[in-house]
Amino acid sequence: MNMFCYQCEQAAKGTGCTVQGVCGKDAETAALQDLLVHAATGIGWWADIAARAHRADDSVGAFLVRALFSTVTNVDFDPSRLEDLIREAATLKARVREMALGTRGALPAQVPDPAEWEPENTKAGLLAQAAKVGLMANPAKNPDLRSLEHLLLFGLKGVSAYADHAHLLGKKSSEIPIFLYKALAALAEGNRSADDLAALVMECGRINIATMELLSQAHREKFGTPEPTQVFLGTKKGPAIIVSGHDLLDLKELLEQTEDTGVNVYTHGEMLPAHGYPGLKRHPHLAGNYGTAWQNQAREFAAAPAAILMTTNCIQRPAQAYKDRIFTTGLVAWPGVEQIPDRRGGGHKDFSRVIAKARELGGFEETGGKTITVGFAHEAVLGVAASIIAAVKIGRIRHFFLIGGCDGAKPGRNYFTQFAELVPNDCVILTLACGKYRFNTMDAGTVEGLPRLLDVGQCNDAYSAVRIAQALADAFGCGINDLPLSVILSWYEQKAVAVLLSLLFLGVKDIRLGPSLPAFVTPGVLKVLVDKFGIRPIETPEKDIEECLKKKAR
Repeated sequence: MNMFCYQCEQAAKGTGCTVQGVCGKDAETAALQDLLVHAATGIGWWADIAARAHRADDSVGAFLVRALFSTVTNVDFDPSRLEDLIREAATLKARVREMALGTRGALPAQVPDPAEWEPENTKAGLLAQAAKVGLMANPAKNPDLRSLEHLLLFGLKGVSAYADHAHLLGKKSSEIPIFLYKALAALAEGNRSADDLAALVMECGRINIATMELLSQAHREKFGTPEPTQVFLGTKKGPAIIVSGHDLLDLKELLEQTEDTGVNVYTHGEMLPAHGYPGLKRHPHLAGNYGTAWQNQAREFAAAPAAILMTTNCIQRPAQAYKDRIFTTGLVAWPGVEQIPDRRGGGHKDFSRVIAKARELGGFEETGGKTITVGFAHEAVLGVAASIIAAVKIGRIRHFFLIGGCDGAKPGRNYFTQFAELVPNDCVILTLACGKYRFNTMDAGTVEGLPRLLDVGQCNDAYSAVRIAQALADAFGCGINDLPLSVILSWYEQKAVAVLLSLLFLGVKDIRLGPSLPAFVTPGVLKVLVDKFGIRPIETPEKDIEECLKKKAR
């Protein structure tokens, strides 16, 4: 089978994976993901009609969120689960079609192919269908229009990831599915103009801000407001479970089920910011953080005599050294890895199998380790905004650098380490997402009594960075682009694409993006981004810092 995928930063040769994904997905998995996206656009087309007549229900949007999130990089690698989603999509599409046909308005004369699609009965039949609907299925399509369509699609996948987290915590907004329907309908038709697609891309950025705000509210209602907290990076003696991914609800339920069992729980990767939430850190057996970013998990997990729980995205191909002690849950999956079933009827997940495995393995010995501080969400930073503003006005704080985004294995990411190390001592670094693992253990010191390195949280907490920037701009009576603030983004997957679109929607200019530009952005589309927003690729840390520091508060 052939495949083509270029949705993540690690696209082979900087152009696209054509044999096997650098992420580890094979051609069959890639094909089924393509077909699931095709089915989702068909559902969206019918749902858009039904929604305009107020006939779509919550289950339609919830399914589309799950379906699109399942195709995000490093989420679902299991062809059997993807096939189940495709067949569920076909059943839902038939129901949504009846909703749309029941509207009083006249249907369009032409129904696009995704809206008429019906699944074959066998997996082989599905794969044959998938071969006709991939990202490059229409080679005659204008490359710039295709680029805008894919920019929109990948942004929708990022929005869906944030929305799914919010849904699991009981937070929904009608605004999100309404936009999903509209955008997916445009992709199903495949004939929108560049101006129409550009407008949808910007609207995707706006919707992503609303979605991240919804998730931020959900986290605070469930787990409390993050607060600066020291996190131990060593290990304690005893059985252990390492939790990676992003899902704080899974972590909370695991902590509750391991209470008084003697099993310690450690965060890994993007779960590190969990230590800042009062509702999570109150558990004394939340022992610390083990390891670093997602791309190092094969080495780090192999060395840990612990059970491993993967939540949401960021799984890599499990090595044989730990494949019998890693568990997946939620939408993340890998063939042959035990899956913890979803919640049913408002209940909790049952992590007893994970706990039993941890006890069987024996766990860690006591090791020393330094501590780092997390929990500088917008509430903590804005709580000292007056002193920050005063320090800027008298020249004690010269500049703010937001160095955030995804980490990854591709060469060139040492740029972000070097950049952080070279930032002058009278400047503050805000960071979020797993890109911080490139420099979050460095001793950055303080400036005006404020830590120079402020960990805002997960990629799921990007809303906090937006709130900080907006609040500082309001306090100075200027726009975000007038602040002494520079944005340096490392990107990897589709949530980072959605965040980038949000920044563009806010009009943020002169963003530096790396370690390479997205393969799906054509020179024509890039020219528009450069001309309108000043977006640029990273160069050298020394040169970029020098250029950034020329920007003064206005």
